[in-house]
Amino acid sequence: MAEDRPTAGGQGGSSPQASTAGGQGGSSPQNSTAARTAGELLRYGLGVAIGLVVLVLLFGRRGEFVAAVRQVSDARPGWVAAAIGAEALSLLAYARLQQHVLRLAGTMVPMPGLFLVTLANDAIASTVPGEPAVSSGYRYRYYRRRGASAAGAGWTVFTILVAQAVGMSLVLLTGVVAALAASAAAGGAGASPVGIGVTALGLLVVVGAGAVLVRRDLVLSLASRLAGRLRRRAGRRPGGLLARIEATLARMRDIPLSPRSTAHVIVLATAVWGCDFLCLLCGFGAVHAAVPWRGVLLAYGAAQVAGSLPIVPGGLGIVEGSLAVILVGYGASRVPAVSAVVAYRIVNYWLAIAVGWISVAMLALQHRRRRRPASDRAVEADVTG
Repeated sequence: MAEDRPTAGGQGGSSPQASTAGGQGGSSPQNSTAARTAGELLRYGLGVAIGLVVLVLLFGRRGEFVAAVRQVSDARPGWVAAAIGAEALSLLAYARLQQHVLRLAGTMVPMPGLFLVTLANDAIASTVPGEPAVSSGYRYRYYRRRGASAAGAGWTVFTILVAQAVGMSLVLLTGVVAALAASAAAGGAGASPVGIGVTALGLLVVVGAGAVLVRRDLVLSLASRLAGRLRRRAGRRPGGLLARIEATLARMRDIPLSPRSTAHVIVLATAVWGCDFLCLLCGFGAVHAAVPWRGVLLAYGAAQVAGSLPIVPGGLGIVEGSLAVILVGYGASRVPAVSAVVAYRIVNYWLAIAVGWISVAMLALQHRRRRRPASDRAVEADVTG
């Protein structure tokens, strides 16, 4: 699951990111767009190169790579189906998370549509340079088309982002604790400096992100004041973009989020990561490999954190390389580790992209049909009926 950072604002369903793209003053929009595109492509290429270098260093010999590919080609169909099911559960959990947060914001959206937008969002986040603005803007526009207010749509994306950060931190923290406990039980050093550092970082993220959810009113108030100050310094007109952002942030503060709802949101966000981790475990079963239980959860969490860095969409190359390297470091053989990672990414990344872009086309077709005049739809019904 790729992760986004939206900013609330705008009117009529346009995303805040799209609104700010054509801002006033400074360099021309064409020049800024060209520079941004070049930078995104450079990050994309750099991320793929890093992942390939890590994999080459991991293999060292061509024979091991061939053996890994052969092992994937002989995957067990039952475990492959289980991996697909686990990933589908992860996507369903994300759709349910969106529905719950949208309901808290006062909008009820059916699950089938949210599942489609989840598939589409995953494909966009995994392939389109410019993350996280593109996928967050896509979801923002979908929420607006389904009746959410600008404040509700922005608040939904904001809340989901923070909840996902908490969920990922909990997964990583659990993985670190499990790895340290297993190392101590085996007679190794149970409190290495790296382990202590990662544990402290995980706790910091959990506490910080949880505080943002609990005191979101304070965070939104500070953001609203900042937008107002920027608007006054720039001398923009009262109805301009910054004024709309300021007003939207102020309205977002009025959306309730009780402690019970906060816990529910965090549980759903953690379930998204947990089901995706289950997909990785099924990948080991698919390629007849033993699971390195001592460090598999830590490897998964660290790889997801590395893949979420804004270098390349979907962490392509980075997730594969870092996950395989950490698994080998915790006792897995190189060929089985890489085979399991490849099997996992075929389902988690490549299959999700294929299905996701089909979902993008379906949603675009539904939106086009919904925008057509009623008279045109009636004529089509008469012809086909």
